[in-house]
Amino acid sequence: MTDYGHDLLFGTFVTPTGPEAVALAVTADRAGLDLVTFQDHPYQPSFVDTWTLMAYVAAKTDRIRITGNVLNLPLRPPAVLARAAASLDILSGGRIELGLGAGAFPDGVAAMGGRRLTPGQSLEALAEAIPIIRDLWDTTTRDRVNHQGTYYNVAGAKRGPSPAHDIGIWIGAYKPKMLALTGRLGNGWLPSMDYLPKGADSLPDMNARIDEAALAAGRAPTDIRRLLNFMRLDGGPTQWAEQFADLAITHGISGFIVGGDDHKLAETLAAEVAPATRDLVERERGY
Repeated sequence: MTDYGHDLLFGTFVTPTGPEAVALAVTADRAGLDLVTFQDHPYQPSFVDTWTLMAYVAAKTDRIRITGNVLNLPLRPPAVLARAAASLDILSGGRIELGLGAGAFPDGVAAMGGRRLTPGQSLEALAEAIPIIRDLWDTTTRDRVNHQGTYYNVAGAKRGPSPAHDIGIWIGAYKPKMLALTGRLGNGWLPSMDYLPKGADSLPDMNARIDEAALAAGRAPTDIRRLLNFMRLDGGPTQWAEQFADLAITHGISGFIVGGDDHKLAETLAAEVAPATRDLVERERGY
């Protein structure tokens, strides 16, 4: 049994197509889901801009938490992204999380004027960016923010604004070095089940890499929430609840985000699957 000590969250993974995406987010909010998340591909002209969409959704919803899944760092400079995230967190009453990726499509990034990086360089850039973001949020000191790195330079930036709550930085990671980075610097791990090399059988080794890196950095493995995207689900609500409960109990997964751009699915997830999953997990853990 694996328990990293986080409450279970249930959400939906939405394609940023415009008004349809807003309507689905409103449905998810009203239905009682915990999260609405949006993929971020700024080089894709059939999508609206994800950050603009997130801001609009925040204004149209009341309680649901909002994040990119995951935001494309190479096209979103970290100091500016830090201020944008803190600002939207304040305006939304503390409902923003920061799903962050190193950038998986270098051709698309380059087409939009971003720097073309190798996978190794993208990882290094992400490792530089996260401290910059956190420093901009930290207003406990008046010292200016200075970071002189290979990929990002910040020279005397003023800190702030401070977010309304401690924004989690959830990292999309699969390979060993990215998993280690998640353990060192992340607040959450946000992969997709479809992309795990061996499906759920990949989770023990991947969790262990995160845990080892966290401990080596002087952090507790419980500092990192484990979330998982699902692009498709087999069976029905009862089977989904059983699958999610097994992932929570066996692997410590505490966030379940389901794609499909389907209003009925979002409602079913909130009304049937989430409570059934929570009940199964609570009974197994003896809460």
